[in-house]
Amino acid sequence: MSDREYEFRAARPEDAAAIEALDGSFTTRTVFHVAVTEHGFALREVPVDPPLRKVFPAEETGAADAPGAGEDTDSRTFVALAMDGSLAGFATVGYAAWNRRLVVEDIAVAPAHRGRGIGRALIGHAVAFARERGAVHIWLEVTNVNAPAIHAYRRLGFTFCGLDTALYDGTRSAGEQALYMSMPCR
Repeated sequence: MSDREYEFRAARPEDAAAIEALDGSFTTRTVFHVAVTEHGFALREVPVDPPLRKVFPAEETGAADAPGAGEDTDSRTFVALAMDGSLAGFATVGYAAWNRRLVVEDIAVAPAHRGRGIGRALIGHAVAFARERGAVHIWLEVTNVNAPAIHAYRRLGFTFCGLDTALYDGTRSAGEQALYMSMPCR
């Protein structure tokens, strides 16, 4: 990705509709099987046939409420815009002072723009914001079936730090497990 291909900036109110409409779905040929053990949990990547396609339900991202700047100085939404002005991706983050943690609340890259370093660049903006706030680590949650995202997060330096087997109960994602990943903010 060259710097001329995309513009990265804090989201503005006019970005809200595009953020809400962004296709964050994915297709994967593998998922992570979670086995809870006496001393924690173990993950094993297993193939799925046919490939799994996951479409996330539309929901409020919070990006429209505080897009980049405004009253909440501890939250930001960063956007990546293609040269034609279309939204290529976004990341919404929030800083919690009590534990000096920056949480990646939502991140998505449009399918046509995946594999071009946009997610890496958005996380880079999140890291810069985390450092401004004094964060010591960055934290996120991802479903065990989102193997493409898990691999991307691991390449970025995130490691597994927790599991919630009940987070998605009562939702369309029931049966999936929430994996928590973190990365030091150095």
